[in-house]
Amino acid sequence: MRYIALVFIFLLSLQADEEYQLGKGVQVGSLPLYIGGYFSLDYKHTDNIDRYRIDDLAILGYGDYEKFSYMAEFEFKEMYVETHKNGVKDSTNSDKLYAERLYIDYNFNENYMLRVGKYNSPIGFWNLLPVNVLRETTSNPMSTLIIFPKFTTGLGSSYMSYGEGELKADVMLQHNNDIDDEYNNYKIDEHYGFGISYERDDYTLKLNGGYFHNLSSYIIQDNLYYFLLSAKYDSDKYQILSEVGSQRSKNDYTTDYALYVQGLYRFSEQHIGVIRIESYDDNLNATDDDMLIFGYTYRPLYPIAIKSEYQFHSQSNQNQFLFSFSVLF
Repeated sequence: MRYIALVFIFLLSLQADEEYQLGKGVQVGSLPLYIGGYFSLDYKHTDNIDRYRIDDLAILGYGDYEKFSYMAEFEFKEMYVETHKNGVKDSTNSDKLYAERLYIDYNFNENYMLRVGKYNSPIGFWNLLPVNVLRETTSNPMSTLIIFPKFTTGLGSSYMSYGEGELKADVMLQHNNDIDDEYNNYKIDEHYGFGISYERDDYTLKLNGGYFHNLSSYIIQDNLYYFLLSAKYDSDKYQILSEVGSQRSKNDYTTDYALYVQGLYRFSEQHIGVIRIESYDDNLNATDDDMLIFGYTYRPLYPIAIKSEYQFHSQSNQNQFLFSFSVLF
């Protein structure tokens, strides 16, 4: 199946009306349809494990017509994983195709938008950068994995107001099953959330909150509430990004806190240095950790990212080195 998809993309690229540019996708004839995608390879080293992985291969279809726009994204996840532990080699293959995003937007005007389908929950900043090549580190902060559902299937709407700054309000509404509940960090059938952000000059502040009904069998609590506060400073040379959140059931905190502060420095368009500090206390899984992460990203072209990072954990046996190569096409 994955080989058919690759051939399909290649054939469509031959039909492009204009010269192809990496990362821009290709237009199918004169239709409002563009085909693109991305892939990611990564390597992880710990004290006793080496892991090699073809992590992502995604196919994207997107376009717009008058006031409508859409996105369809299907992904092969962990197509090939090879691990070496204590001298023993093991490997797994997967050809399962997941529906990651599948939605249609209707833009009433420059202020109002309505969305229907499965989409990235517009919570915080990091969750809106799901593609490896668009991020500056290989790893994701734990706060993006344990606080809220990464994807919502249902209705979404946003309002934007422009003045001296930009004010945006988001609403997420789900009262149904996920389009593909295997491709989400929580299995849910309800999600009601909101977001308010304000951006002015180089600064952005964002507040999110919501509720979701959890169906995941490994979690006892089924009604969970979350809160996330995010802040960003982004200039030509520097970016500082921070998010702090918590999650609770009706009776107690299921995650006391999860937070990170990440700073990056752009030495040039091609070379970027990253430092991230993380901490979390997750009562659902009885885990907690403090992390210090140093990373470096090299982009020979913007749609290509070669990234490395080293993670120091409060428990030394969790220290690890990560390397990834990813391309947007």
